[in-house]
Amino acid sequence: MRIAQLAPPWIAVPPPGYGGTEWVVQQLCDGLPPRGHEVVLYAAGDSHTAAELRAYFPRAMPELMQRTSIDVCHVRFALDDILADGGFDLVHDHSGFLVPAFHRCLDLPPVLHTIHCSFNAETTPFYVRFGGEVPYNAISEYQRAQGPPGMDWAGVVYNAIAVEEWPFVAEKDDYLLAFGRVCEAKGFHLAIEAARRTGRRLIMAGVVQEQSADYFHERVEPHVDGEQIVFEGEVSLARKRELFAHAHAYVFPIAWPEPFGLVMIEALATGTPVVALRQGSVPEVVTDGRTGFVRDDLNGLVAAIGRVGEIDPRVCRAEVERRFSVERMVGDYEAIYRRLVARR
Repeated sequence: MRIAQLAPPWIAVPPPGYGGTEWVVQQLCDGLPPRGHEVVLYAAGDSHTAAELRAYFPRAMPELMQRTSIDVCHVRFALDDILADGGFDLVHDHSGFLVPAFHRCLDLPPVLHTIHCSFNAETTPFYVRFGGEVPYNAISEYQRAQGPPGMDWAGVVYNAIAVEEWPFVAEKDDYLLAFGRVCEAKGFHLAIEAARRTGRRLIMAGVVQEQSADYFHERVEPHVDGEQIVFEGEVSLARKRELFAHAHAYVFPIAWPEPFGLVMIEALATGTPVVALRQGSVPEVVTDGRTGFVRDDLNGLVAAIGRVGEIDPRVCRAEVERRFSVERMVGDYEAIYRRLVARR
């Protein structure tokens, strides 16, 4: 098949730091050609990919994230090019809302839209209106269950990581790790409280975006002492993998129903157990008592940190190899592509 992959315009593929959707796109663009498919990627011009790259903007612009005008220009360029090319068998859309909204106005090849966001007060009305316009893929069973009636679901395909690129370490250090976009929904303030109550050192790392600056300065930064509570900011990929590999546990006191949570499988791939609050897809990804602990409140999470020694790091790694490998994800998407092309 000849497949167009349409990524969001703000972050390069693969992402140099923060970015989950972009990692999924990169894995598809690199994983599909060895299976005999030709792939064209529409993304920021400074992306690096095994696919053919076509770009409207010469570089990623994370500072303009969610600017509608940027998204419109990027998607319009991609759709114009796809229509002018005329040789694609399928379009896999990972961008925002424009492709499903205007799909029926265009003579496009079959389209699969992966929903990388959650269903909430902002997004659900859109999918109520446009849920039958194109086939959709969910990234967890939880996410699919939250969708409104009438959605044209093509399947559920979990996100993945290149497991072999993540170092496995069986003997851990004594620190807890909190990692990701620093915001209230990710629960960094709760990770700090858990560290204080357990007496353990906490290392935090991640990007502080403009919209979360007040949260960081008011609820995180005042507790950073450089000794028990450490904040490293946005780190390199190499440092990220080192932090995950040596952590006693990855603490994920998430405060919103995240549809997947790539950081959980990144931790597990290094053999680091995940201790998390029960939100969104967490119980699907973390097997309670086997690869970590899933709890309902902070008290339960704090108690579970004391039981992390019961978790076998090798079991954590094996679970990711079995359920969340790139080969599995690419194969699952390939099967959906074939079904959609065949039913046209």
